[in-house]
Amino acid sequence: MELDGRVAVVTGGTRGVGAGIARAFLRAGAEVVVCARRPPDEPVAAAGRTARFHPLDLREPEAVRGFFGELAERCGRLDTLVNNAGGTPYRLLGEGEPDRHARVVELNLTVPLTVSLAAHELLRAARGSVVMIGSVSGTRPSPGTAAYGAAKAGLENLARSMAVEWAPDVRVNTLVLGMVRTELSHLHYGDADGIAAVGRTVPLGRLAEPADIGEAAVFLASDRAAYVTGASLLVHGGGERPAFLDAANVNKESRDGSV
Repeated sequence: MELDGRVAVVTGGTRGVGAGIARAFLRAGAEVVVCARRPPDEPVAAAGRTARFHPLDLREPEAVRGFFGELAERCGRLDTLVNNAGGTPYRLLGEGEPDRHARVVELNLTVPLTVSLAAHELLRAARGSVVMIGSVSGTRPSPGTAAYGAAKAGLENLARSMAVEWAPDVRVNTLVLGMVRTELSHLHYGDADGIAAVGRTVPLGRLAEPADIGEAAVFLASDRAAYVTGASLLVHGGGERPAFLDAANVNKESRDGSV
């Protein structure tokens, strides 16, 4: 398999998108370590292999540095770091104290920077790569999750700068995600009918599955992407259908003749 003998760390890899990424790396042959504050409800496993869990509060720089020190002793190398940990509750800017919004920025921007810096020497020795998990929220208005969108915009810029500074030893890329169906999707989109209705707004007709994100992450970590760095790969099923197409009061014939 294409990642045989390689070691990958996936932050926040115990559920949702992170677990999907971890499983994809396991299927590709990598040894996988997932870290989060709480253990997974069940082991993250695929292809008869299981990821190793390490409890870690990523907002504690000393603990993060200690984690990578232990990883160096135990595994001897690190080939890929996937900065997946993040997220946000829905909160309008005027409805939350500034420190709450600041914590969202910390988790989604400062933490990936801290983790990447702690992992840099191991990645450089292996000529490895970093995969940032971004969001379309960083490229468009994000009402209700404004701090998250701002952090994800900053994350893409950080990745591009990091790619230049750390070349040629470490490649750094970003996966820009759209909507993904996870075990928490019902909190955002409702029941199965609601999820299906939201999926129909995506050109490909469905939400992404965590496995879709995992396969894209494996590609960026693999030798097939050896000349890809500083890139942002859109994984959003074609994005969002422009609202004006449905709002415009124009018949099909005149629409087809427009330029």
